[in-house]
Amino acid sequence: MNELLPTLPRSKGWWLDQLLQYQGFWLSNHGIRGSMLIDDHFNPRPTDIIVATSPKCGTTWLRALVFSIINRNSFDFNDHPLSKANPRDLVHFLEAHIRGDRSTVSIDGLLSPRLLSTHLPYSLFPKCMTDDASSACRFVYICRDPKDVLVSKWHFANKLRPKELPPLPLEEAFELFSNGVSHYGPFWDHVLGYWKASLEWPKKVLCLKYEDVKKEPSGCVRKVAEYLGVPFSPEEEKKGIVEEIVKLCSFESLSNQDVNKSDTRSRQNPMSNSDFFRKGEVGDWVNHLSPQMSEILDKITEQKFQGTGFSFH
Repeated sequence: MNELLPTLPRSKGWWLDQLLQYQGFWLSNHGIRGSMLIDDHFNPRPTDIIVATSPKCGTTWLRALVFSIINRNSFDFNDHPLSKANPRDLVHFLEAHIRGDRSTVSIDGLLSPRLLSTHLPYSLFPKCMTDDASSACRFVYICRDPKDVLVSKWHFANKLRPKELPPLPLEEAFELFSNGVSHYGPFWDHVLGYWKASLEWPKKVLCLKYEDVKKEPSGCVRKVAEYLGVPFSPEEEKKGIVEEIVKLCSFESLSNQDVNKSDTRSRQNPMSNSDFFRKGEVGDWVNHLSPQMSEILDKITEQKFQGTGFSFH
């Protein structure tokens, strides 16, 4: 691993780290180490559920929704873990946990079904996780209009940049993003990896669009529950459990929890809970991107997705 990293193509990162090109994707050295350790040491279970996202596509929201769906009979909505903990503390970030202690001990100790999270592209997972076999796990993936992804990522990057560094200009972020240079990017290749897998193995990979979840949250909650094999019963529907989950996991609810207002950072954890909440809106890009930027990104998206059956419209 240490011998490989210095040989990889490099590009400027969005905050401190450089990004390295590994098997077609731009990752930090931590991301690459995590991917390699998963490949070598992770033992998937048939019941594993992997919440997968490209960064800034609704990771926190999807973690909360899936956690609430799976554990809906274990907790009272009036005294729920999501009122006391950020979703990232309830859904383990797979590559970070394995990278942290160079082993799978913390992950292996979790009870089934294990609910895990990742930013890794589908193609970087080992065959034992991606093959359509009974022993492999299931993925729930969410993606988002790349124009909103860029704006959200730009804001996020400037929160994380050290104060001694100048802010990252939007024009520079646009150039990096449109050239595919972003964490776990190119963004479009990330989306297509999961999309094509969902077409080939629909019982193994479920693809959601952020915009659809915003528009029809209750329908998407039912869709996820059905996919995970835990559909809502007529009694649960009558009790309004779906609506309770939607309300609990809404941006308004999560962002107003005291635990998610915390802006505490540390060397071990440079991202505070409040960093993961900005607006949670669809179409905020119009307030930031020039018409030319929008047109260029739309053209890239059209070209990348042409003939794949995938569209954000």
